Amino acid sequence: MTRKLLPLLLLTCAFGCEAQDRIYRCGNEYTNTVARERLGECVLISGANVTVVPALKPPAWSGVSDTAQGKPMNQRAKDMDARTILESELRKARARKLELSAEFNQGEPEKLGSETRNNQKYLDRVADIKAKIQSNDADIASISRELVRVNGNLSASSR
Repeated sequence: MTRKLLPLLLLTCAFGCEAQDRIYRCGNEYTNTVARERLGECVLISGANVTVVPALKPPAWSGVSDTAQGKPMNQRAKDMDARTILESELRKARARKLELSAEFNQGEPEKLGSETRNNQKYLDRVADIKAKIQSNDADIASISRELVRVNGNLSASSR
């Protein structure tokens, strides 16, 4: 049975390989199958070793620098909105820092009722407050850096 299938397999491979060798160029498109409607506009390519690399889209850059053309007004409005939001977040973070500092009480917060008998619970709460203070300080620093960046963008656009 294997001997009967071998010629059929070879014949199938031969036709399959031939079908892959037919490459058509239809305008700027290369294909190995052509619809009958497009057959008139497609040309069979001989040699069939065609490599198609898709073109990269050109950047949306006009060749004129930001400073030469000026900053669009909508970007300036976005920067102003960002500045307002950042200033609000900075105020909230600073207020939170004052609350946490008062609660931390220089490393000795007041013990709560359940902590008088369980010292580990008190130590865990002190460590948690300290971690929150460090996180809040990092938030303040981050917001301040971003605010400097936005203020720099605003002053650069007004030149």
